[in-house]
Amino acid sequence: MDPYSAEGELINIHNHFHQGQFQEVIDFDTSSLSSENEVPARVLVQRARIALGQAKHVLADVKGETSQPERRARAIEELAQSAGDNQTVQVLGGIVLQAAGKSDEALALLSKHSGSIDATTLITQIHLQQNRTDLAVKEVAAARRWAQDSLLVNLAESWVGLRLGGDKYQQAFYVFEELAQAPATSSIVTLVSQAVCELHLGRVEEAQSALEQALQKQPDYADAIANLLVLTVLTGKDASELTSSLKNVAPQHPMLTDLEEKSDLFDKAASKFSAKIAA
Repeated sequence: MDPYSAEGELINIHNHFHQGQFQEVIDFDTSSLSSENEVPARVLVQRARIALGQAKHVLADVKGETSQPERRARAIEELAQSAGDNQTVQVLGGIVLQAAGKSDEALALLSKHSGSIDATTLITQIHLQQNRTDLAVKEVAAARRWAQDSLLVNLAESWVGLRLGGDKYQQAFYVFEELAQAPATSSIVTLVSQAVCELHLGRVEEAQSALEQALQKQPDYADAIANLLVLTVLTGKDASELTSSLKNVAPQHPMLTDLEEKSDLFDKAASKFSAKIAA
């Protein structure tokens, strides 16, 4: 059984993680967990610490516990060959491989899962990044049949809805707004997600309010800054200060790298043309 399923004892810590409540994950009492769930719980705690910018502490904590140098995609591929049926290897390996640009390898590893909602939602994310919304829709629909009450399935369905558009925007908004505004589930992640939905629905003021709430919680949260930057551009205001802020806190943020790539492409295209002056 998936330890993160609704029937599993890790359901609460798992939900905290995917709601963006990373400190709650770290503070979660794991002393009463069964032995088989100690490692999955510890993985969630370490991932939460990484999300809070404590990667160096995580490396120090796990140093020397494995002979596999998991920092490189090549090492993950080797580990996938020897332990590809391990759910932790599937999920963490899929994350590392996708981050290294090896989407096919990530999907191949994740597809080995047996009823893992985490693997399913990662597959959905990869398909969305590949602009294969059709495959993402199929993945979520299949997961809905065997994990219909899962928070993570609701989130994945909302991600897909934001890509499909139309009335799906409102459906996604309901999911994220409920999480963002309830004291028990509110986090910077859910607030930013709510803001993204508001932007798609054309509700600029509401989106700005949600982003400001997120930045009050964590002023250097890169995704909140990035989305506020988008909002600022859409409203015709100067976004130079926000661009500088994003560069300072996350110089390799996907938005910045994408803008740089598009700028280079524009310059290359423009260089093929020269101005003609009529005689």
